[in-house]
Amino acid sequence: MLFSSIPGLEETKVKLIKAIQNDHLAHALLFHGKEGSPNLPLVLAMATYINCANPGAEDACGKCPSCLKMEKLVHPDLNFAMPLPAAKKKEDEETTDLLSSWRSFVLKNPYGNLQDWNSHLAINKPLSISKGTAKQIVKTLSLKSFEGGYKMMLIWAPETMHPSAANALLKILEEPPAKTLFLMVTQHPESLLTTILSRTQKIHVRNFTDDEIKNFLTENGLSTAVAAQQIAPLADGNLREAMLLSRNTEDKNTLIFRDWLRNCYSVKIQEIVNFADQITNFTKEGQRSLLLTGINVIRESLLNKAQLNELMRTSDEDREFIVKFSNSVLTDEKLSNIYTALNEAHYHIERNANPKILFLDLAFNLARIMKAA
Repeated sequence: MLFSSIPGLEETKVKLIKAIQNDHLAHALLFHGKEGSPNLPLVLAMATYINCANPGAEDACGKCPSCLKMEKLVHPDLNFAMPLPAAKKKEDEETTDLLSSWRSFVLKNPYGNLQDWNSHLAINKPLSISKGTAKQIVKTLSLKSFEGGYKMMLIWAPETMHPSAANALLKILEEPPAKTLFLMVTQHPESLLTTILSRTQKIHVRNFTDDEIKNFLTENGLSTAVAAQQIAPLADGNLREAMLLSRNTEDKNTLIFRDWLRNCYSVKIQEIVNFADQITNFTKEGQRSLLLTGINVIRESLLNKAQLNELMRTSDEDREFIVKFSNSVLTDEKLSNIYTALNEAHYHIERNANPKILFLDLAFNLARIMKAA
């Protein structure tokens, strides 16, 4: 992973590179950012830069033996600890298989979350970092570096640590061996023990801007420019969400939502039922995408009604419908109630509600809200 493979966040990249060049890195760093932020990619890019034989002013060379190992996450001095399913005792072969699975997961989905990791393992069991894993971390870091540089331990999702595991790491976090780096990556720093937080230097990783997401999607061929324009405000800085939406979002989502909303307002029973049948053919991400589009339409309508046009993020093609919609007979209260109903529907779709029943119920609920005196 190179810094250049991460869209935007130039200010954070410059800060990290300067700290490396001036030898000002703390021995324990906590990268924290919301879901879909590049906290893990930044850590991997930083580790690549540190190990690079010929680092440049802005990035690692990407060509030396160390960079090629880092590209495949097989550098011997970069070690990993991640949440795993509980087990009585893991044999070496099982541990190797899990590490191989972890590498393939990160290379495929560097912006993934704990749920994605669980799905990748295909076990659907609670995951945690156990005391046994903590002991293995201490043992690994007691050994000398293979290539004479830093020995690094990347701990992903440290908030899943069992308290006994966290306590087992306190001493080595306080007094690490020479040339040792702890690199912790979390989306939930508030869930970490205070004793761990107090021993780390915090690096906040912001979410992406709309432009950074649009550029990433188009430059990587994940969506058209028009679709990227729609996806960016829906993702709201979350690149994981943006990539999921890019696989399932069509350019006409706003038009689909508009026509469905008109049918709800007119209480066209047959059209509402037909749409509920059609929605079952959508993927789950497609259903979520449509609801997110609706949520965005209502949000933009509220901004337009409040004459806060400078905050609106909708493309010009969708703006006309939103302006007409917000200037219709719908009051601020009705728009807020629709927004709440759509958010609740999105919550239930996330938790595998029956889509046909959900969209039928939602349609009649929206009709009641819009028709209310």
